[in-house]
Amino acid sequence: MIYYTADLHLGHANVIAFENRPFSDVEEMDKALIANWRAVVQPNDDIYVLGDLIFRCKDPEAYLEQLTGRIHLIKGNHDTFLKNKALERYFVEICDIKTVADNGRRVFMCHYPLAEWPGYYRNTIHLFGHIHNSRNEAFEIMGMLPNNYNVGVDCIGFTPLTLTRIIEFYGERGRNG
Repeated sequence: MIYYTADLHLGHANVIAFENRPFSDVEEMDKALIANWRAVVQPNDDIYVLGDLIFRCKDPEAYLEQLTGRIHLIKGNHDTFLKNKALERYFVEICDIKTVADNGRRVFMCHYPLAEWPGYYRNTIHLFGHIHNSRNEAFEIMGMLPNNYNVGVDCIGFTPLTLTRIIEFYGERGRNG
């Protein structure tokens, strides 16, 4: 299986207030996000994290040791833990953008939402994070474009999802639901 997620911000206490997350503190948030991840992502599954995995914590390795699956990291603006090059061993790859095939669909991934992406006119799906659940101009614009999905945890129920489930999820809620 292939799963997608973004913007976990493990270890980042302030993200709870910034994004109005339903957790009382960073320990509760981290525990829930890791439990949700482990409940779906099996050791041989691929999981694409579209940035901002861990931020502002003293021991990022303690988080990485708990995560299951083959982790592919598409770097986000808050992935500063990567300054410790020894942590790169937890990832299959670390890149800025990535395109993969998933169940016959072409998927383009970047941490940032793009108004057009490679394959835009050929039904390529664009997955992104970065804007969380903010109701700003970028959020509204992306909601008007076809074949793009915000996979930030704040938008997809705090759990990694498959591409099929992402498309179903947004179909159930509406693009900007």
